[in-house]
Amino acid sequence: MNRWFPNVQFACRLYTNFALYFQTAAIMNNRQLFLQHVGQTSAAPLCLNIVHAEGSRMRDADGKEYIDLIAGISVCNVGHRHPAVIEAIKKQADDYLHIMVYGELVENPQVAYAKLLTDHLPASLNAVFYTASGSEATEGAMKLAKRYTGRTQIVSFKNSYHGSTQGALSVMGSEYWQQAFRPLLPGIVQLSYNSFEDIDQITEQTACVIAETIQAEAGVNLPRNNWLKALRAKCTETGTLLVLDEIQCGFGRNGTLWAFEQFDVVPDILLLGKALGGGMPLGAFVSDKKIMDSFTHNPVLGHINTFGGHPVCCAAGLAAFEVLLRDISMADVQRKEALFRSLLTHPRIRSIHSRGLMMAVELDDFDTNKKLIDRLIASTAGQPGVFTDWFLFAPQSLRIAPPLNIPDEDIRIACQAIHAILDTL
Repeated sequence: MNRWFPNVQFACRLYTNFALYFQTAAIMNNRQLFLQHVGQTSAAPLCLNIVHAEGSRMRDADGKEYIDLIAGISVCNVGHRHPAVIEAIKKQADDYLHIMVYGELVENPQVAYAKLLTDHLPASLNAVFYTASGSEATEGAMKLAKRYTGRTQIVSFKNSYHGSTQGALSVMGSEYWQQAFRPLLPGIVQLSYNSFEDIDQITEQTACVIAETIQAEAGVNLPRNNWLKALRAKCTETGTLLVLDEIQCGFGRNGTLWAFEQFDVVPDILLLGKALGGGMPLGAFVSDKKIMDSFTHNPVLGHINTFGGHPVCCAAGLAAFEVLLRDISMADVQRKEALFRSLLTHPRIRSIHSRGLMMAVELDDFDTNKKLIDRLIASTAGQPGVFTDWFLFAPQSLRIAPPLNIPDEDIRIACQAIHAILDTL
C-alpha cells in the first residue's frame, strides 16, 4: 500500500490544481483570459470583445454596436460576413478542408480563383502562387526574384510596410521596427519613395525593387509626377523585376480594381493579401508563368508551404471577388471618398490624404489622434461606437478604410462623431 501512496498524493495534487485552475478561469472574464493567455502585440490592446460582425457593423459582448471604419485593415472589402462568402465557406467545408501541401493536388477552389484573378489582370500576370498571408507573399516574391535573376540585391523604400516576418521586415522602411531584430537580410538598399534621383541606385546587380503602389502605412502616400513610370523604366533597363505590393490597396480599395492601373505601369510580380481571402487568411504573389516556373527546378520545390491556398480560404476569396466584380462599382467607391471628404471639414483636421476608400485624416499629433480614436470607440448618447486606428508611419493620422459597400448613413454618423469629439479636444 505504501509504495502506491506517492502516486496517490501526486494525483490528488494534480486534481486540486486542475480544480483551482478551472474555478479561476470561470471567475476570470474573457478580457482577463485574453491578456493572460494570448500573445500580445502591445502593452495596451483595445480588448474589445466582439461577438458579431456583419456588413459595416460590429457588436460586442455587451450588445454595443460599432461602425467599422477599417474593415480589418482593408480585409473585408465586401463587408463582414457577406452571404455569398458564408455560403461558399459552408459549401467547401462540406467537400473537403486541407488535403495536401500547396502545389501537389488539383484543388478546384484554387484553380477557379486563379483563373478569375488572372482574367482581370494584365496578360503577363498569369500565374498565381498562393500563400497563407501577405507577409508570406512578400517572402515568396523575394525568393522568386533572386532565383529568376540570379542576383541578390533588393531595393525597397523608406516608410514602406510589407509584413513582419524576417525577410519582409528586412525590406520594411523603418529602423524603429527593425532595430530590435537585427541582423536582418543582407543586400537590402533603402531608397526614398518619389525620389527620381534615388532611382539611379538601381543597377544590373538588383534582383528586384519592391514598392507599395500607394504607400499605406505612410499615411496614404501617392506616387507623384510619373515617378512610378520612371521606376518601371529603370527596372526594365537594368533587367530588375518590379514587385508592386497591393496587399492593402488591391481589390478596389483605391477606386480601381488594381491601384497600378491608375499609374500606367505593370509589375513583374504583384503581391496580394488581406481582401484576397474575403475575410479568410490568404495571400498570393502573381507573375508570368516563365518566371514562376523558376521554382520548379534547381532546386525542385523551390518554394512550398502547407496551408497556402487553403481550399476554404480560396472558396471564400473567390466568392468575395465575384461580389466585388458584380455588385461594387468603382465609381461608387470614388463617390464615397468624396462624401467622406465633404463631411470631414473640421478646423482641427490639418489635411486628408486619400485615394478611394483608403484615407488618412491628419491631425496635430499622435496624442490628439489617440484621444479621438479612444473616444470614438467609447461613443455614447445612443450612438454606435466608431472603430478606427492610426498608421505605423503616420501616427498623427486617423485611418479610414471601411468596407467598400459601407452605407452612406454610416459614413454620415461616423463623420458626425468625429466632428463632435474634435469640438471637445
